[in-house]
Amino acid sequence: MEKLTKAEEPIMHVIWKLKLAFVRDVIEALPEPKPPYNTVSSVVRILEEKGMIGHKSYGKTHQYFPLIPKVEYRGSLFRNILSDYFDGSYKSLVSQMMSDEKISPKEVNELRQMIDNTLKSK
Repeated sequence: MEKLTKAEEPIMHVIWKLKLAFVRDVIEALPEPKPPYNTVSSVVRILEEKGMIGHKSYGKTHQYFPLIPKVEYRGSLFRNILSDYFDGSYKSLVSQMMSDEKISPKEVNELRQMIDNTLKSK
């Protein structure tokens, strides 16, 4: 699955959130300053070419919807980051999180519980 560009990502997030959206709906949901209609329309067409979204036609107007669930894209993105930046090592990933001190003790305990629960269920 292709990684979304910086221009595609916010538009895709809006489409995931709205589930069904016309270009004008996407523009309304984006923060200020609002991009031009033609810009959003072009990005939406690219997302469709990439297979990320589909559309239903209503005359000359199209209503767009996600074809790839956000959770599926997130998983693909995570696997790529793990592979590209951490040599596929979860240990390296967690080590990075711990060294950045961006993970609270509470989150560490929650992660431990999640790991324990996963191991118990296998």
